[in-house]
Amino acid sequence: MVSNNNKTKHLLTILVEDYFHVGAFENLIHQRNWSNFEPRYEQNTRKALDLLDQYDTKATFFVLGWIAEQNPGLIREIAGRGHEVASRGFYHRSLKNLTADEFRTDLRRTNEAIFNACGQVAVGYRSAEKLNYKDHDWVFDVLADEGFAYDASFMPSRKDGKPKRYAHQVHSGGNVIWEFPYSTRDLGFGLFPISGGNYFRQIPYTLMRHAVNSWQLETDTPFVSYFHVWELDPEQPRIAAASRFNAIRHYRKLDKMEWILHEHLQRFDCWSIAGHLGISSEPPALAGAKHAAMAKPDVRPPATVGDSDKPVTIVIPCYNEEEALPYLANTLRSVSSRLIENGIAPNFIFVDDRSTDATFEKLGELFGNEPNYRIVQHETNKGVAAGIMTGIREAKTDIVASMDCDCTYDPHELANMIPRLADGVDMVTASPYHRDGGVRNVPSWRLFLSRGASFLYRRVLNAKLDTYTSCFRVYRREAMLGLDLTQSGFLGVAEMLGKLDLSGGNIIEYPTVLEVRLFGISKMKTARTIFGHLGLLTELSKFRWFRKNSPIKSSLPLEEKPR
Repeated sequence: MVSNNNKTKHLLTILVEDYFHVGAFENLIHQRNWSNFEPRYEQNTRKALDLLDQYDTKATFFVLGWIAEQNPGLIREIAGRGHEVASRGFYHRSLKNLTADEFRTDLRRTNEAIFNACGQVAVGYRSAEKLNYKDHDWVFDVLADEGFAYDASFMPSRKDGKPKRYAHQVHSGGNVIWEFPYSTRDLGFGLFPISGGNYFRQIPYTLMRHAVNSWQLETDTPFVSYFHVWELDPEQPRIAAASRFNAIRHYRKLDKMEWILHEHLQRFDCWSIAGHLGISSEPPALAGAKHAAMAKPDVRPPATVGDSDKPVTIVIPCYNEEEALPYLANTLRSVSSRLIENGIAPNFIFVDDRSTDATFEKLGELFGNEPNYRIVQHETNKGVAAGIMTGIREAKTDIVASMDCDCTYDPHELANMIPRLADGVDMVTASPYHRDGGVRNVPSWRLFLSRGASFLYRRVLNAKLDTYTSCFRVYRREAMLGLDLTQSGFLGVAEMLGKLDLSGGNIIEYPTVLEVRLFGISKMKTARTIFGHLGLLTELSKFRWFRKNSPIKSSLPLEEKPR
């Protein structure tokens, strides 16, 4: 253990949140989907705790209420190692989206989760975003009224005046609350943040070291530093849909943070904000007793399949989807429960399209021992439509659904789509372009291509739909077997619908939302797909107007061609 005696005291704050909670991805990842991601905050928090133990350092941990509720044991461990547990809000929501009353409710819910977890009463708060004094001074009124001792959310500007750059008291309604703003360096024309996190990673540390040393020369108030626990995790999953700017902001130099912290903790005696203010918390032993008395664990048994439930097979074609599979696994657990609650007994067939990464091995690891999951592997790479048709042929149920491995359509919608496959209906297809559907964050080129294709298919086929190219569908198995398909890749998805339509099948669409792919990259080749759609449209036109007597169905399965 390294001793920190006779060193300058700094305040160290640590943000306990995961890579999918961050503001950089707030427009891509919705809170309702958090439970689908592979969580890594626990291992990263323990890594931070071990690092602090190495230097006999105490810190303030700003914790999301969602994490405190999900993993109270981790919060107890933070408190048990002698650190302060403070509030980060419940869901990492921007205060611009909350009224004062909603903010108050959020604070109370978070503090209840923290207290139930570790017995500490959170006396400090840091918001999900950096606040400014002009627009957010009302925050002090709510925090002071709720009994908070301090806030650490504000990013000062030069026009705020020098006193607001440093720790200071704010008087509100007869109460006093401390503000510990982000530490900054005055460049003469503005203030530059130097308090840690992204700034420590992105900027040469020689400059940051100089800036921190300069702070000590200009003021006796403590320097406030911070980092996120996900910044100790260079191996975290990559969100492929992130913009170039946000990808740089989030991922660049993640491997730099740990050695920076080693140097910082060697040079400075860091401690918590509550310790600096002389505020004590209840001992961990009492916290454990209170938690045992107050916690109410969820003991509801998982949903189970009943004898009367309708069996359905869900086909999921996979090609080089190793990164997406942990997210998919978490999602399917929830989907299974939703379907069972709606009287549907799900069976899953994964079709590995001869992936070149570890997709097949990962499928076995995640699903190989599950009784209602099967894994099939193509001998060669054949394409997404071939994968769907393989699953349809392998299915033992009358109703079969297909979905994307990347969950760009919410698979929970299957609970609503499957009942729409009533008598006389052969296919239910998802439709983001329906007036009641929608798209979120999808690249404009993809929308242009898909909408353009749908416009042309609407003029060739009998079924007048808004969307023809979705892989998210429910099928009557007997209607699909024997279709004479010539395309096995992305074009085959449209061909399946087109030839079912021309053979007299009844197709309806279900409005839903299409979202951007979060993990991995799209396998579609744009130019090839554009010309392929034109060729397929020509073929379907011939079947409809010039070759009405030619067979659309065949007793032979789809000729499986490489992509």
